[in-house]
Amino acid sequence: MLNTFLKYLQFEKRYSKHTLISYETDLEQFQDFISEAYQLNDPTKAEHRHIRAWIVKLMNQKVSATSTNRKIAALRTFYKFCLSRDVIKQNPTLKIQTLKTAKKIPQFVQEASLDNLLNNFDFEDCFEDSRDALILEMLYGTGIRLSELISTRHSSINTYQAQLKVLGKGNKERIIPLHKKLIDRITQYNFHKKELFGYNDHDILLVTNTGKPAYPVMIYRVVRKYLDLFTTIDKRSPHVLRHSFATHLLNKGADLNAVKDLLGHNSLAATQVYTHNSLDKLKSVFDQAHPKA
Repeated sequence: MLNTFLKYLQFEKRYSKHTLISYETDLEQFQDFISEAYQLNDPTKAEHRHIRAWIVKLMNQKVSATSTNRKIAALRTFYKFCLSRDVIKQNPTLKIQTLKTAKKIPQFVQEASLDNLLNNFDFEDCFEDSRDALILEMLYGTGIRLSELISTRHSSINTYQAQLKVLGKGNKERIIPLHKKLIDRITQYNFHKKELFGYNDHDILLVTNTGKPAYPVMIYRVVRKYLDLFTTIDKRSPHVLRHSFATHLLNKGADLNAVKDLLGHNSLAATQVYTHNSLDKLKSVFDQAHPKA
């Protein structure tokens, strides 16, 4: 049943590879727990008390609330699938509640720091530097996710219409406008890429120094290499540039719904987390300008 469920997530729900691995790991951990604690080898026979006992064990092991909630989500999705297939008569996760988590305000790089990096840093006129500059400009200039960046193809970019076609979570497609500086970066990178490797059959935009498709660890290294020079924030990852993209747009007065669509969020709730940073700026303006402040 687990294999059938994972195939359903992969081929029908179009879940990402990372999510599939996480769900498979979580479900296997639960199966190991009920097998050891209750001699129950079939997770479809599990009851509410078994799931609750597993959650208590995770809490005692100091597993974070965020990780525990993801495991609960995996179980909920699995049992909802089993119920739809008439494998079970009742969903044992119905009364299971998620754990409370502290809401974290996303970290972001200050606008002046990114402006200094992207406009004043002396990138050399060569393949590697033009690629690194494009990685930074793409992440900050479009707000795309890491997975979306490494899967971007040449055919996804329309420099004439200045737009990028992105295939996001759940196989949902969205269009993101490209600014002139980013188009210039793409043009420069393509020149060096073609000069060094010729045309690639796989059509993948970003490649390594040997011409192979870029991979997550490589992107992390590039981003950290340059952010280390211009910021002191704790997190210096590709996702921080996505946070910066959203925060800076909202700080400049962008419409929340528009930012939601650019980020590829399903609901405003996911986008509203960035308004905390904008509210801080608004309060600062209020304190400086209002006569009663």
